[in-house]
Amino acid sequence: MEYLLSCVIGYFLGSIPTAYLTLKKSKGIDITTKGSGNVGAMNSYEVTNSKKLGIIVFLVDFLKGLASVSFILFFVDFSFLPASLSLLFAVFSHCFNPWINFKGGRGLATAAGGLSILYPVLLLAWLVLWVIVYLLKKDILIANISATILSLCSVFATYQVTIKYAFPEPTIMNELLLFSSALLIIIFIKHIEPLKEIISKTKTE
Repeated sequence: MEYLLSCVIGYFLGSIPTAYLTLKKSKGIDITTKGSGNVGAMNSYEVTNSKKLGIIVFLVDFLKGLASVSFILFFVDFSFLPASLSLLFAVFSHCFNPWINFKGGRGLATAAGGLSILYPVLLLAWLVLWVIVYLLKKDILIANISATILSLCSVFATYQVTIKYAFPEPTIMNELLLFSSALLIIIFIKHIEPLKEIISKTKTE
């Protein structure tokens, strides 16, 4: 029962369309039809040229992930699997939002919020890899995609050590590997279209 409850709570929290509601109320803008159409902090900033709105969207999306994990750990079941399910469903509903025709963001802020409690080592690895790639390529999307792929590889390479830094610690390693894989795959899927554009642009240069 706690697994089903975790999925439902995570899905509900993640489905709050932060960027859509914020820009609709403050600017009268439908973000799903502007810029990249991505319902997240980066597109919010690019569409409005407002750092304040971009930061607000990022922080609320971050809190969605944080809340999805915290609520389960404190009020449902203090163990890794239910909390990880809640975060997975929060990220999934954020990326494929049921309230705005299954459009959504790329899941990075929401994932970061939950990982900051549940598995901070993965978040740290992603951030370090992102910085390295960004410094080399000077492109946010390339850094996002590269960090997502490489951090998944790092999980499989180091899981026997990093499992100790998950909170709470998973009862079996498969929980950690399946959670990390599913989370990063969802994020990668939301970057497929930008990746196609990057490849197409490279071919034409």
